[in-house]
Amino acid sequence: MTRLQGQGTPSWLKLLLGLLVVLALIALGIFMYVRSLFGAAGGEKYTLEVKQGDTVGAISRTLEEQHIVKNARVLRYVLDKNGTAAKLKEGAYDFNGQMTVQQVADVLAGPARIPVVNVTIPEGRRIKDLPEIFQKAGFDAGAIAAALNDVSLSPYATGKQKNLEGFVFPATYEFRPKDSATTMVKKMVERMDQEFTPENVAKAKALGLSVRDWVILASMVQAEAANDQEMPVVAGVFLNRLRDGIALGSDPTVAYGLNKDLPELDRSAGDFTKNTPYSTYTNLGLPIGPINNPGNAALMSVINPERKMADGRDALYFLHAKDGTIHVNHDYAAHLRDIARYR
Repeated sequence: MTRLQGQGTPSWLKLLLGLLVVLALIALGIFMYVRSLFGAAGGEKYTLEVKQGDTVGAISRTLEEQHIVKNARVLRYVLDKNGTAAKLKEGAYDFNGQMTVQQVADVLAGPARIPVVNVTIPEGRRIKDLPEIFQKAGFDAGAIAAALNDVSLSPYATGKQKNLEGFVFPATYEFRPKDSATTMVKKMVERMDQEFTPENVAKAKALGLSVRDWVILASMVQAEAANDQEMPVVAGVFLNRLRDGIALGSDPTVAYGLNKDLPELDRSAGDFTKNTPYSTYTNLGLPIGPINNPGNAALMSVINPERKMADGRDALYFLHAKDGTIHVNHDYAAHLRDIARYR
């Protein structure tokens, strides 16, 4: 009987196996490609600001353009799957190109970082100086100027006062870029109001000062003192002179009334004899309003003054020598001698 020989693998089977291998390779390639779309895109650090009305599609495209994700549709898919798409919040989100799509989606699902702009108001600046400070920080100077002229924002900006001079607290503030001028000015006024605690107001009242008087005197101390340590001494001199009916004779009040800076004062031009409501040379008592925006040290010096000299006599005169040191006297003759000696 003749034995049958093996006929080998049929050609159709070989063709089928080859096709299966090709399909497997294609499937593997597709899988690896799709998987890669979920990986890091390799871009630089990028901060995305989400604003009201921004869509998930637009946000995803932006992140693709910035190479934070490789494919916007993949990010949208993950956001939809996670339920984040309908919960995006306004604010800033920080990314880098080493993040996976899932990590990007997790950031978008988390809390937004609210963008802020820091604005520093130095102690002793006048209201007229503030719009430029805000303008340099990116805000509308005209709108700020208008809000600073709204005396209704402070109950203490009364009388003939035309702006909020004296009632804007000098400090560093954090504002949001979209904050209105009124919102920002109100924040500074409210911070000043925090200084007017019942205890502090009671101390001012014991000295015969209303809150407004206290701030006016503090603004003068702020302008006159060379440093915080001198402020109680300067405040003591002014309080003693007020009590004794002596003109305060403060140069910064003259400058303010003439709308000049202190170095611009000209004695030969008669600046010190010109009568304005702010001049403490031509008028007894306090000027009609603050001459700048005093800080905490100036405010506290007025209600915690040093009214006595080392020998126990009342301090009534002071001057600064060329080297910056302060000299205090009780009588005018000694004050004149110190002027001749130190200036």
